[in-house]
Amino acid sequence: MHQEKIISNTITFVKEELKNAEGGHDWFHIERVYKNTLLISKEENVNVFVVSLAALLHDIADPKFYNGDETIGPKVAQKFLEEQTVDEKIINHVINIIKHISFKNSFDKTGEKFTSKEMKVVQDADRLDAIGAIGIARCFNYGGLKNRALYNPEVAPNLNMSKEEYKNSNAPTINHFYEKLLLLKDKMNTVAGKKIATSRHIYMEDFLKQFDDEWNGIK
Repeated sequence: MHQEKIISNTITFVKEELKNAEGGHDWFHIERVYKNTLLISKEENVNVFVVSLAALLHDIADPKFYNGDETIGPKVAQKFLEEQTVDEKIINHVINIIKHISFKNSFDKTGEKFTSKEMKVVQDADRLDAIGAIGIARCFNYGGLKNRALYNPEVAPNLNMSKEEYKNSNAPTINHFYEKLLLLKDKMNTVAGKKIATSRHIYMEDFLKQFDDEWNGIK
């Protein structure tokens, strides 16, 4: 099967699988990550077929919506790719990206490690969608879904979390900016990713300053 047909089939599959997904992790999130992946790939020497499949399938079953089970997504993706008769080496590469792309894995100092040029591209594309205007919208959308407080001055951000603490956190939504979103700019892997992240980071800083001023009755 031609690569273009496999990509088309993957898009159709992901749209169907995520048709009822939460707004920050739905098809439109996948589409944005896919577009950012292709954009960054123009400046990187990577296998575009691998990064395309990984971007499209990276959140096919996000663990946070499956009781923290990190095995479901890779299994669903692998089964689909095998049905598309994708080469085994390509499948293994894509599955490794899906398994290791998440920010929460940065808290795990003992787990299995994997990296590749392709993973760095998709990871940057995914992280770009977590910052800036859309990142802010996604953050509050998920916080609302979990009925979390917008902000509580008495609950300080935890900057030294373990992976399990991060996964199980119920802290106010604003804390997530300090525990993750503001950290992403300096974790970008690619030149293009870093450039885009810089402007989105500034936008978030401006938002937080405005939020703080309004909270304290300054503006």
